[in-house]
Amino acid sequence: MANRVSNFFRSDLGLLLVLAALRLVFHLATNGQYGFHRDELQTLDDARHLDWGFVVYPPITPLLARFELILFGTSLIGFRVFSAMAVSIVMVLAGLIAKELGGNRSTQLLAAVAAGIAPISLVQGAVFQYVSFDYLWGVSLTYFLVRLLKTDDPRWWLPIGATIGLGMETRYTMGVLALSVAIAVLLTPARRFLRSGWLWAGVALSILILLPNLIWQIQHDFISLKFLSYLHERDLRQGRYNGFLTGQPWISVNLVTVPLTLLGLWFYLARREGRRYRLLGWTVLITITMYGITGARSYYTAPLYPVLLASGSVLLAHLLYGLPAVWPRLAYGIQWMAILAGGIAFVLLIAPVAPIDSRIWKITSRLHDQFREEIGWPELAHSVAAVYHSLPVQDQQRAGILTGNYGEAGALNLYGPALGLPRAMSLTNSFWYRGYDSRQPEVVILTGFGLNEARRLFENCTVAAINGNPFNVENEESRDHPDILLCRNLRESWPAYWARSRRFG
Repeated sequence: MANRVSNFFRSDLGLLLVLAALRLVFHLATNGQYGFHRDELQTLDDARHLDWGFVVYPPITPLLARFELILFGTSLIGFRVFSAMAVSIVMVLAGLIAKELGGNRSTQLLAAVAAGIAPISLVQGAVFQYVSFDYLWGVSLTYFLVRLLKTDDPRWWLPIGATIGLGMETRYTMGVLALSVAIAVLLTPARRFLRSGWLWAGVALSILILLPNLIWQIQHDFISLKFLSYLHERDLRQGRYNGFLTGQPWISVNLVTVPLTLLGLWFYLARREGRRYRLLGWTVLITITMYGITGARSYYTAPLYPVLLASGSVLLAHLLYGLPAVWPRLAYGIQWMAILAGGIAFVLLIAPVAPIDSRIWKITSRLHDQFREEIGWPELAHSVAAVYHSLPVQDQQRAGILTGNYGEAGALNLYGPALGLPRAMSLTNSFWYRGYDSRQPEVVILTGFGLNEARRLFENCTVAAINGNPFNVENEESRDHPDILLCRNLRESWPAYWARSRRFG
């Protein structure tokens, strides 16, 4: 028994699993550094109201969040375990793809580590978002495609179909990747599979998995399409789609592994060794083209890169084979030194390792707002509770809380019950479907609203408190709308106000 265990961990898969376990331990050690992200707070609330669909995403992400609530309660580290597992599994898949393409153990290790230091991987292992699982499904799809093309066994269309279905139940962008695969099938010898019943069984399976959410969308007038349209227009207006291509090496793949991805694309599209897998090269090109034309953020293409890193690692080994020993040593030495440097740099900039207000924190805060949006939520709840408990008892009995965004609503519903607060209302996303306080409160504490806007809605409004955080970190809550307002007497009925005031965010 001991020998079998020892032999397993000496195997290729065993080595990759050890690497993934180390990655998971890293996230478990660092993921409790700050606090919940605003997106996580929304998902936490959605997890307590499970349905076959939500405004922002399909049902799988809140379902996974519900499992984590059952397993770990509201532990910050516990809530991020599945995300950390997802990116760790992606590293294993990258190594396995390299193995399927003919790579030896060192090639598999190179592919796995190169995938593991991608900025998107470091970010999504440190926060619970649907992107983490979309990333996993996308990479899983490419692995199953490699298995299909290598074995020529059409039964692989069943796991391909299941993966597409699960991906669509996680994030609708899986549809873009699935469409790219379909076009690539038509453009390559893989179109021979069109005569196979297994392909169509896979298509049917993906539709069957998606069906509950599709029915929910029909019942809710395809509300997610309206949300995605709003999001697209907002991102265009804010310039978030600018630099789609130039942003790839800073988000979807690590800058130092770009040469491997280019080698990987060359492998699929032009090399004799990659002819069997040409479908994957076309899938990559078609997906990037569609996103580039329609407008997308740089990280949307992230699931494409592990399969490129795997083939790039294999091709690098092929190119170096037979050369004098000094050249492979030099090439691999340079590549591994670059990976080490790039990995450390992006860990410091993207992973939650820097103490708040440290020099590295200040640098990361200028580059992105990921961590700043994890600060100050308990303080917001305590500030609102102070306003609520300062009211006379008769006012408390008819007081409600109305928030301007989903982060505030999620935070107040997470921390509020222990502070004696009523359920927070919000007009945003799926919170809108949960409705207004059935008491139709006459006294309302508002967060996320400007004073002028609030006075248009209520007969009387005053600033009751100023929200902040002990670190003086500037984020959306402390910068854009720090006022906590106390208002009385909504100028119209709650049903009328609610019906006309839905928001997306």
